[in-house]
Amino acid sequence: MDSINTQYASGGELIIGLALMLMVAVGLAGCDARGEQEQAQMPPPAVKVAKVLDDPVTLWDDFTGRVAAPETVDLRPRVSGYIDKVSFEEGELVEQGDVLFVIDQRPYRARERAAAADLAQARSQYQLAKSEASRAERLVASRAISREEYDRRASAMVSARAAMNAAEAALETARLDLEYTEVRSPITGRAGRAMVTRGNLANADQTLLTTLVSVDPVYVYFESDSDSYVRGRELLGSSEGTEVRIGLSGENGYPHRGKVDFIDNRLNASTGTLQFRAVVPNPDGRFKPGQFARVELPAERLDTALLIDSKALLTDQNRRYVYVVDDENKASRRNVDAGRTVDGLVVIRDGLKPGERVIVNGVQKVFMSGMPVAPTLVEMRAAATKEPEVAATP
Repeated sequence: MDSINTQYASGGELIIGLALMLMVAVGLAGCDARGEQEQAQMPPPAVKVAKVLDDPVTLWDDFTGRVAAPETVDLRPRVSGYIDKVSFEEGELVEQGDVLFVIDQRPYRARERAAAADLAQARSQYQLAKSEASRAERLVASRAISREEYDRRASAMVSARAAMNAAEAALETARLDLEYTEVRSPITGRAGRAMVTRGNLANADQTLLTTLVSVDPVYVYFESDSDSYVRGRELLGSSEGTEVRIGLSGENGYPHRGKVDFIDNRLNASTGTLQFRAVVPNPDGRFKPGQFARVELPAERLDTALLIDSKALLTDQNRRYVYVVDDENKASRRNVDAGRTVDGLVVIRDGLKPGERVIVNGVQKVFMSGMPVAPTLVEMRAAATKEPEVAATP
């Protein structure tokens, strides 16, 4: 009897174990089914797409240039003397004709008065000599005086007139010297540091008083290699002047515009480059002489080019590709041949067609080609509403 009970107990335990295993298996199968169902019910990822643009573009080459002032003046006095007054603030903008320095005028006023007195005396002597010569002319006609006396009086009149002319010139020189004691700005521009202060001696044509530079406009000089010049020679031959784009250190992109007004007539034999000069408006004084600038020179104009947002372009080792969304809203990978880039726009040489939709935002949600997505159409950047300007190849 005990044996039968033992066998019965063992069989019951086996049945219970089998039942538990069956319940676990059923539970796991249910979980898998629910997981597959939930996965099947997951919505496609939301992405933003934009249509490939087909617009005209300008291709640019970039260079490094240096800012220069069209006019630079090392201001020196025309007369010698002690500085009596400095009439400007260092670094301020001055107008043409503004008085910047005043040299002690007292000795020059005295010289002017002396020259004026000498002129008055010379005029008096000339009038006397002129009267005597006129009287001698009448007397010699009546033979009251000799011909020799007449010649002497006529010569005295000529000498007196020459002395009067010399006195007039001396007075004019004295007045100029007095005028030169006020050292004026010959240009409109920005003054530098005052090199001589009040009470110091300034020698004519020697002592540097300050330096002046014109401010608006400015020049930007840059060197172009011969290949870039050859590529853009048709554009550079434009009669109204070729536009260049300019950016300074710390600025994004090329926010300033200028026009080429000078191209050197020969290449530099040692560097193989050609010098260009652009004129750039500078009303706010942002450009400073000697400053470095980034310059873009147009190389080629294309009537049409395919453009996409640079955020849509992906890289896989040495290949570049995008995800194109078809009419069924499925994303597929497409290899492309990408060209130059600027302002977030990339020229696509091959691999896309105008109007095709490419993913520009949310591409990280696409795990494989053929995956369904939920696209939202956006513009291919606001910059694309105008004619894009495309820079040099990086």
